[in-house]
Amino acid sequence: MDKILEDLFYAKTHEWVKFISDTTARVGITDFAQQELGDLVFINLPVAGDTLTAGEAFGDVESVKAVSDILSPVTGTVAAVNGELLDRPEQINEDPYGSWFVEVANITEKSALMTPAEYREFCGRKEAH
Repeated sequence: MDKILEDLFYAKTHEWVKFISDTTARVGITDFAQQELGDLVFINLPVAGDTLTAGEAFGDVESVKAVSDILSPVTGTVAAVNGELLDRPEQINEDPYGSWFVEVANITEKSALMTPAEYREFCGRKEAH
């Protein structure tokens, strides 16, 4: 069973969002997403200062299976990028919720985000682990 953390919000495209404040959040991909993708071998991320738009791609991950876009669940400015992932994308497979991609500040818009219970139901889960 995939892990779904209770202190995060989730997008239908399998990104997670952890709000640090009302206008700042960290974004990554869920355990479900990393399992579906398989072993990640490359990641492409924006740089600090870039503008992200909710619902639009801001980077991509490449696995042994395919390349997949990462969609931003929020509109705002990239305040920080997790540069460790550029050298070690496998960290995403090892710890998807500890491996945030970007920290977004000045958030002005959010996609429709799901609570953990809603995401669990969306993914067809019956219980959390």
